[in-house]
Amino acid sequence: MHNARRPSMAVVATLAVGALALTACGDSGQTAQSGPVTLTVNVFGDNFSLPNDRSIYDEYERTHPGVKIVENRSDFGTHHKNIQARLTAGSGAADIELIEVGQVAGYIGQPDKFVNFRDEGVDTAQWTDAVVARASTPDGKALIGLPTDIGGLAMCYRTDLFAAAGLPTDRAAVSALWPTWEDYVATGSRFGSKAPQGVKWFDAGGHVFMGVLGNEKETFYDAEGKLIAETNPAVRKAWDLAVKAIQAGQSAALPEFSPEWNTGFQRGQFATITCPAWMMGYIQGNAAETSGKWDIAKIPGGSGNWGGSYVTVPSQGKNTKAAVELARWLTAPEQGVKLFKAIGNFPSQQSTWKDKEVAGFTSPFFNNAPAGTIFPESLAKAPAQVQGPESGVIGNIFAAALNSVEQGTDPNEAWRKTLGDIKAAAG
Repeated sequence: MHNARRPSMAVVATLAVGALALTACGDSGQTAQSGPVTLTVNVFGDNFSLPNDRSIYDEYERTHPGVKIVENRSDFGTHHKNIQARLTAGSGAADIELIEVGQVAGYIGQPDKFVNFRDEGVDTAQWTDAVVARASTPDGKALIGLPTDIGGLAMCYRTDLFAAAGLPTDRAAVSALWPTWEDYVATGSRFGSKAPQGVKWFDAGGHVFMGVLGNEKETFYDAEGKLIAETNPAVRKAWDLAVKAIQAGQSAALPEFSPEWNTGFQRGQFATITCPAWMMGYIQGNAAETSGKWDIAKIPGGSGNWGGSYVTVPSQGKNTKAAVELARWLTAPEQGVKLFKAIGNFPSQQSTWKDKEVAGFTSPFFNNAPAGTIFPESLAKAPAQVQGPESGVIGNIFAAALNSVEQGTDPNEAWRKTLGDIKAAAG
C-alpha cells in the first residue's frame, strides 16, 4: 500500500493467520545453514501474489529444496505497527518484512535492527538512486530494504458506465477529457448529470487527494525533513479540490480498502478510480466478473507516482542468510516482470522498463490497455517525491478526514482536526 498503500488499507482478502501463528516469527529456532528452513514473509495487500495464489513462492521452493515459505497478510496499519513493536521487543518479527515507501523513512534511524544489504553484495545500480536512497541511512552506508515495485499513476475507468452517461470510452479520448485535475472534477459533473442510478464518479475523496499530490515533489515533508503538511499550498489545494468534488456529489463515499469499497467494485458503484499500477491487482482480485469492462487512461496532469515497497530482513531472525537470499530473488528483475504481468505491480528495476515483456504488455482485464507503456510514461516526468517518517500515517489521516466530510462533517472542522491529528502522530 503500497504515499503508497496507506494505513487504512485492508487487503483485498486478508488471510486467516491463526493457523500460521506458530511460524509467524523469524526466531523459530531454525537456521539457514542446517537442514530444512521455514521462512516467514509478512506483507500487506498483494505484494507478491493475489489471494490464494502462491505461484511466486512455489517457484522458489521448487528451485530451493528444503525451503518452505509461509506468507502472512494483515492490513496496512496493523502490519507496520507490528513491525515496530517486534523490533523494539527484539523478537517476533518475520524473516522478511515488507515496508511501504511512505513508512520506510521511519525505520532508517534503526539500521542495527535490519540486515544491511550493502554488506550482502547487492547490485544497487539496478534501481534509480532516488529509490535506493529512500531505504538508506543518510551517509549511504546502510541499506535496510530492497525495492520491490513503484506505483506510477493512471486513471482506471469503467467503459460501460462511461457509455451509459454519454461520455467517450476510447482511452485516448477519455485521457483528453482531463488535462488537469480541475477538468477531471468538471467531467465528473458531466457524468453525474447522466449517470446510471446510484453510480458515482469516483470511489472516495482520499484517492482524489492522493492522486493530486502524486505529481508533487514535496507534500507532507520538505527536503530537509521538516513537517509542512499544514503550510504546503499543494496539500491545501488537493484538499480543497477533493472537498469540492465531494460536495458536488461525485464520491461514492466508500472508505478506501474497506469491505464496502471492495463491494463497490463488484456492484459498479463508481466509474473511475485513481490508479497506480498496483491498483490493477486490487480491481482484478475484487471484481473478477468485471473483466473487459475496465480500461486505463492517463492521469490528470499526465504524470505522477503513488506507491512502492521495500523488502527488509530483521536482524533478530535466526534465518537471516536464507532470508537475504529470498529477498534478493524476490526483488530480481525476472520476478519483477512476472509480478507485473500477474498482478500489476510495476517493477522498480530500471532494466525491466524497456523489456519487451513489460513495455509490450497489455492487460486483457483492462480491455487490452497498454499498461506496459502507460505507467512508465507517468513516471517519466514525475518528481522524486520526498517521504518522511510518518508520510504513510499522514496520508491515512487525510483519507479518514475526507471520509468524514463525505459523511457530513464540515470541511473546515475536518481540516482543523486533521492538523491536530497530524501533529499528534508526527510530533
